[in-house]
Amino acid sequence: MSDCSIGACTGSCPDVDDANRAGARAGGEPAPDGGGARRRHRHGPAHPGGRLLNPELSYEQDDSFGSGKYRGTRSAETTLQISQAFELFGKREARIAAGAAGVEVAAIQRKAIRLEVLSETAIAFLSVLGAQRRIQILDEQIAAIDRLTPLLRRRVEAGASSPAETGRAEVASALVKADRERFKATLASARRELAVLMGDASAKFGEVSGRLDTMGKPPTFQSVVAAIDANPQLVRWTAVYAQRNAELLLARLKPYPDVRIAAGWRHYSETNDDAVRLSVSVPIPVFDQNQGNILSAQESLAKTKAEREANRNALIVIAGRAYDSLQGSLRELAVLRETAIPRAVEASEAISQGYGQGRFTLLEVLDAQASVTQARLREQEALQNFHAGVATIEGLVGNPFTLARESAR
Repeated sequence: MSDCSIGACTGSCPDVDDANRAGARAGGEPAPDGGGARRRHRHGPAHPGGRLLNPELSYEQDDSFGSGKYRGTRSAETTLQISQAFELFGKREARIAAGAAGVEVAAIQRKAIRLEVLSETAIAFLSVLGAQRRIQILDEQIAAIDRLTPLLRRRVEAGASSPAETGRAEVASALVKADRERFKATLASARRELAVLMGDASAKFGEVSGRLDTMGKPPTFQSVVAAIDANPQLVRWTAVYAQRNAELLLARLKPYPDVRIAAGWRHYSETNDDAVRLSVSVPIPVFDQNQGNILSAQESLAKTKAEREANRNALIVIAGRAYDSLQGSLRELAVLRETAIPRAVEASEAISQGYGQGRFTLLEVLDAQASVTQARLREQEALQNFHAGVATIEGLVGNPFTLARESAR
């Protein structure tokens, strides 16, 4: 990411650890590579999907609470039995595969959320930095107007200017101050958003600092599209596809019968004798062939392919917008820095000097100062849009966006 996205600031600022903590609170992984989750999965207990089906314990009491000799429990036959079903034809393996794929989908989704939070945090940081800089630019314009006040008073006293010009300067200063208050409200909102992404309800940090003027030439859009395939949002579809395949296999295997073996103990109250009870049962799949679930699983598998392609297209569209935005910002900056800003500053200085000599009016001075301010505000907006585009693309490709560095201006 560019130098300004994560920078130093007075107080507290959104560094990588803060972003990681924010990602963890939003369901992401604190570890950049998710290694902790993989280690727990690798060395921890076996996946629950790989365990045998639970056994069943049953209790039966026959020939009791009737009439005649079956009154009460004198002739009761009591059976205590435990049974266990054994899956055949690869059902257990398919169940293990479906469970493991589901765990992998959840782990990859956490990575995708973490990347999204990191990108949003960087963009929120840029919004704070940009709002701060806009307020500084307006402060500079207010100071420039205020510096005219002594000269304006001398001109009025000398009869070279109308007293109404004093009010005009005050109005111009007040309008700029009103704009500054609007940007202060924007700054407050941006600070709150950044604080929330960092895990706090309110901003507890001071002013942030960073270098928005560090620019660079982006790589080709084709390289960005190629890198998007590594985005966890797309990688997870591989695991989802494996999960759907396993679910389809389970649906196809369900009609094949499983074997249930039971063993129990039976007590005959009438003779006070005991006996062992053994049973083996196998369902006969005559009527239900699970066709409905098989068809549903097949449709889910086909839907997964379409969803993955739609997800990829959506990411490419987002990346394209961000890429076009940063490219447009670069072209806008070139015009502003090569022509607009230098000419506006030159004109403002010449008009200010000429005003003291009586060659220009106050209106021309104020208009020249406003042109400089607007050009610098446009430059600041273009810089912020450039770095926001970089942060957006980094969140999509999952890696720092390599820029061909240019000298800072």
